[in-house]
Amino acid sequence: MRLLLIEDEQKVADVIVRGLRAERFAVDVAHDGITGWQMASTVEYDLIILDLMLPGISGTEVLKRLQRAGSSAAVLVLTA
Repeated sequence: MRLLLIEDEQKVADVIVRGLRAERFAVDVAHDGITGWQMASTVEYDLIILDLMLPGISGTEVLKRLQRAGSSAAVLVLTA
C-alpha cells in the first residue's frame, strides 16, 4: 500500500512516517500543500493523510483539487 503524508510539522510527520514504515507501508512525505498536490496528482496513492493547515495551499484546497481530478485515493484528514 502506497501512502502520501502531507504534513508541515516536521516532528509530527517524523512520528507518523516512522510508525507507518514500521508496519511496512511505503510512505512519501510532503511538507507543504503545493508539493503535496504535485505528488498526489502525479503518483497513484492508496491513501493520503492530509493536514488542513498547510503553507502554500491549504489542505482543504488540496482535497478539492483531488476531488475535481477524480482521485480514487482515500483521504484521512488530520487537524489539531
